[in-house]
Amino acid sequence: MLFENHEFVFYDGAMGTMLQKSGLKPGERPDLMNIALPEAVENVHRLYVEAGSDVICTNTFGSNADALSGTGHSPEEVIAAAVAIAKRASGGKAKVALDIGPTGQIMEPMGDLEAERAYELFKQQALAGEKAGADFAAIETMSDIEEMKAAIMAVTENTHLPVLATMTFDKTGRTFMGCTPELFAEIAESAGAYAIGLNCSLEPVEMLETAERIAKATKLPLIVKPNAGLPDSVSGSYDTGPQEFAQQMKPFAKIGARLLGGCCGTTPEYIRELRKAFLG
Repeated sequence: MLFENHEFVFYDGAMGTMLQKSGLKPGERPDLMNIALPEAVENVHRLYVEAGSDVICTNTFGSNADALSGTGHSPEEVIAAAVAIAKRASGGKAKVALDIGPTGQIMEPMGDLEAERAYELFKQQALAGEKAGADFAAIETMSDIEEMKAAIMAVTENTHLPVLATMTFDKTGRTFMGCTPELFAEIAESAGAYAIGLNCSLEPVEMLETAERIAKATKLPLIVKPNAGLPDSVSGSYDTGPQEFAQQMKPFAKIGARLLGGCCGTTPEYIRELRKAFLG
């Protein structure tokens, strides 16, 4: 078992909002900074490692072939650079997870993306990540259970990378595409995920009920990665600070959450406070 000696495993926090402080402009692709400004990406990773992250996620959230089409860069190039950057930053102190997000397309029958095409896109990412030396695949922020299933199977059927899988749920306890926590748990577990949970969309206190439903529906380790509340439309700062975020996260320990981190708006200081709240 992975992390068998850890009661809690701490992820990192946001990448995009951190890179915005390092020169990423609106409309620019964060993953291309792996090529153009690798030192900026490495610095973000290093700050999370110094804050106590046990797992850092590569800057590859949207690095699939369709999304990168026209950029002059392939998934293999972007992912190889991203994994190398993360491994340098980790210094052997943290594991590196290949970050895989949604394709950015809507799957059939509501959209045009065929399941076979989604599978091939994720397979290409997974193979590139394994070749580059990633320790895990972190499939994140999914709202379509069919897309999540395609991603998990593309990883588990073509690589040896353990899968950490999270979907994003709203306050009603459903994803944007209508998936329930119970259905997600059933399909993700049967597809071969190592750990499952939820990320993005909400602050910790708003996620607790949905997280409980996932925990009751599976025996897999539970992942929780909330946002830092909502951003201010003027300043861009988020309304849930590091200490409040960490205190809101504490009840998740009682329902069995083991992998903990942050999503949009969180910074290394959030991870530092999170470790303090759980480990003292």
